[in-house]
Amino acid sequence: MPLNRPMNAPAEGRLTVPKFVAMKKAGRKITMLTAYDFPMAQLLDESGVDAILVGDSMSMVVQGHATTLPVTLDEIIYHAEIVGRAVQRALTIVDMPFPSNHLGRYKAVENAGRILKETRCQAVKLEGGADQAEIIAALTSAGIPVVAHCGLRPQNVHLLGGYKVQRDHDRLLKEAHEAEAAGAFCVLLECIPAEFASEITRSLSVPTIGIGAGAGCDGQVLVTNDMLGLTSGYVPRFVKPYADLRSSIKQAVAQYNDEVRTGKFPGPDQQFK
Repeated sequence: MPLNRPMNAPAEGRLTVPKFVAMKKAGRKITMLTAYDFPMAQLLDESGVDAILVGDSMSMVVQGHATTLPVTLDEIIYHAEIVGRAVQRALTIVDMPFPSNHLGRYKAVENAGRILKETRCQAVKLEGGADQAEIIAALTSAGIPVVAHCGLRPQNVHLLGGYKVQRDHDRLLKEAHEAEAAGAFCVLLECIPAEFASEITRSLSVPTIGIGAGAGCDGQVLVTNDMLGLTSGYVPRFVKPYADLRSSIKQAVAQYNDEVRTGKFPGPDQQFK
């Protein structure tokens, strides 16, 4: 790597926004997962995931809250900076936490600008489509790449009365198209009927990423803790657990406890002479 190149400049092979968008035209399915710390981000990146989302889901996954609402801009920037340090290849996207994109165009640009300036990440994601078109346009005109988030919007949980499948076909189609027209380079579709998601995907020139939106999207995203079996309690229907790390960790800790208490650890190989 040339010594005079900034650390966050695109490296050869780094997945940039244009490369990400081109994956749709090439017919290549896109993979995206969440990360909130250095070790997990490094593992995901080394495993070949295309995009890493520093999601406001950290409010629930890391901080133990019941919704995504409590996480702050400073907190998400802190985690995004850590994740950005770990990633060498994947496109790295950061959620704009509530209500950082609802405070007017200038404040939204300031908030999103902080994310790009203070982390090594490349894009932001905000919840909304048609109602956020003005904000999306303002961000993109400032050189800030934007992923729109349509369908179920977790930041609206109180207004919606819970996490529910969104079935208003015309509204969903309008949201996605107005987000694209405003400059979003990708549209995330959450908890909508698979048939709707397929139709929206076919009608857009930018990629769609589904979560609970069926196989017809251009790519998929999951909360990493969910797919690795690290989540306790409720797991959404759309999650497929690919591992059961919660059980593995509990088993390993139980063995450690037993070996310490019975004097098996530390053994000769773990001691100095």
